[in-house]
Amino acid sequence: MTITIKDIALKAGVSYSTVSKALNDSPLVKPITKNKILNIAKEMGYEPNFAAQRLVSKQSKVIGLIWPTLERIAHSTVVTQINEEISKNSYSMILSINSIKDSIEMFKRFQVDGIIVFDEKNQDALKDCSLPFVTYGVGKDKSFPVIDVNYQESMDITVKYLYSLGHRRIAYVGDFSPVDERQLEKYNAVRNSLNELGLPNTENMFHTGGLDWYDGYVATKRLLQSSFKPTAIIGSSYDISAGIIRALRESNIIIPKDISVISYDNIPQMANLEIPLTSVGVPIEEIAQCMVQTLLTIIQNKETTFIKTLKPIINERVSCAHVSIEVKR
Repeated sequence: MTITIKDIALKAGVSYSTVSKALNDSPLVKPITKNKILNIAKEMGYEPNFAAQRLVSKQSKVIGLIWPTLERIAHSTVVTQINEEISKNSYSMILSINSIKDSIEMFKRFQVDGIIVFDEKNQDALKDCSLPFVTYGVGKDKSFPVIDVNYQESMDITVKYLYSLGHRRIAYVGDFSPVDERQLEKYNAVRNSLNELGLPNTENMFHTGGLDWYDGYVATKRLLQSSFKPTAIIGSSYDISAGIIRALRESNIIIPKDISVISYDNIPQMANLEIPLTSVGVPIEEIAQCMVQTLLTIIQNKETTFIKTLKPIINERVSCAHVSIEVKR
């Protein structure tokens, strides 16, 4: 037997509209009444009819999330935060790790209200998307909604932070393939900041050719075998930096006594690495909240094109130390 809101209203002794408002988490219903209704609905085994709700509200209350991979730690952390933020707003989330094109077609069939997109290389596929959406990364030259996480300022903060500690021989380990706009933005920002300070910005840049921890490990091994002897290393991401730490420890290099290490990706897991890393970037919670709230604004107000730029911060831990400017390495 299908349980309806009329059945719940009868048992709770309230009107149909009050039950409907309570089930939709309306602030117009007193908390004590809302809890009573929700408990009764649970006891009776009530299951909402989403198809019927959509006919009335013209919304499915579902958000689609397109994600290229869950293998990287920073990615899985952001997914969790976005899901929590979506839930806070009484929406549900469907996750797809298919291509943007295939994901959009699937989400159309599910009649989602909007899409959040994380894809580092294939954003051209969004140009013809008819659903409300928002993505993140680099806002420059974009004609669709982007949450710009300000890689340029993040890297500038990083270089100047190390400079303030006395570091003059700073290496960068990251992926700067020309096909990856986000990683290339970090690379160019580091080079520009080093150049402004009159520091080396060519022989100290080590290309990982990938974004896994092993890519960072191999690139750091090359760095240690090179003629460039850094007092500090900047890692382009959590995974890359995990590889940097492993390579340094295998070479019996003590962090930060011998070499300081700082990383992009301002996520809590930085504190759980072999050496808790000082990190820089926009906090994950802020990224998730801004993306969800921006998408909901687009859905409700039918806005289509704007860029929001977030403010990165530095999170100091124990991986960076002062170094004497006179010391040559």
